[in-house]
Amino acid sequence: MSIVEQDESERPASRRATQSVADPLIVDGGGGAVAATRPRLLPTISGSAVLVIVLAVLFTYFSISAPYFLTTNNLINIVYAVSVAGIIAAPGTLLLVAGQLDLSVGSGTLLTGVVMATLSVRYGITVGVLAAIGVGLLCGALNAFAVTVLRVNAIITTLGTLAIFQGAGLLITQGQSASVEGFDTLGNARPLLNIPLPCFLFFGIAILFAFVMKFTRFGRQMYAIGSNRVAADLAGIRGDWLIVVAFLLSSLAFTLSGLIYVSQLGATTSNTGAGLELFVVTAIILGGASLTGGRGTIVGTVLGLLILGVIGNGLVLLNVQPYWQTVVRGALLIGAVALDQIRRRQARL
Repeated sequence: MSIVEQDESERPASRRATQSVADPLIVDGGGGAVAATRPRLLPTISGSAVLVIVLAVLFTYFSISAPYFLTTNNLINIVYAVSVAGIIAAPGTLLLVAGQLDLSVGSGTLLTGVVMATLSVRYGITVGVLAAIGVGLLCGALNAFAVTVLRVNAIITTLGTLAIFQGAGLLITQGQSASVEGFDTLGNARPLLNIPLPCFLFFGIAILFAFVMKFTRFGRQMYAIGSNRVAADLAGIRGDWLIVVAFLLSSLAFTLSGLIYVSQLGATTSNTGAGLELFVVTAIILGGASLTGGRGTIVGTVLGLLILGVIGNGLVLLNVQPYWQTVVRGALLIGAVALDQIRRRQARL
């Protein structure tokens, strides 16, 4: 009996019913094969269309309601505002496709930014940046170790490390701000068409991860892990190692975000990175990714980020209290998860 046939016999009927006959076989280097959802550049035609329609409606509404919304500078500001979250959301999408979640990205951003700012004052910017990268990789390795070796659920793991990283960052500075001079290029430079450098980094990283997830074996195997971990293991896919790589990529992303924050502000504060994990997770799920894994795309995530950015920017221009942005994000997160549950129930019918 082949590996795929074994998997089909062991899989619950409800799961077998949702597997399309058109789904491809992902072949591993060892000759194994596993049925997995085909990774598409768009979440689904209808899903991406809905996101585009929502974005168009928001653009139309705020263009009419706020006179300064549809200006070049403001549109650049929208992308600039979501660029840091977007850099983190790219590997975050890859993790969620594999059924994993990193909630420590906000506090990781704080910790790496604090390390960079503190050491730069004493030993120079180069040492500070290298130390921040090293600390970020250690953070990612800690998350990966707990998930793959200790077998602690990723949500519980990263909730715990969220507190650890945040506490460590505050201990280093004793809750005070840490300033650094001469490091403003990364966050504030405008190399082309008056567009800030973080915007280019955001789109560059998004394109890179979109390519990886759609066209590389690594990306296809991450979809396979999220679709059916047992079948992926039987096919010879080294799921734990791939998850380790994904957590390390996530840590590099929040390290870069921490450096951008320091560059933008010239300092770190106790609020650096606060709420970033909620923003990132909301954008990824709003973009069509499933909490159970196996589904999600970078294009969907980018559309989700832009929707959140447009709402936040539009509310500010309409003089709505900024606290409402957090309320809206929470409501969108609940709504996106609810829609995901509805889709899963319909798929079982």
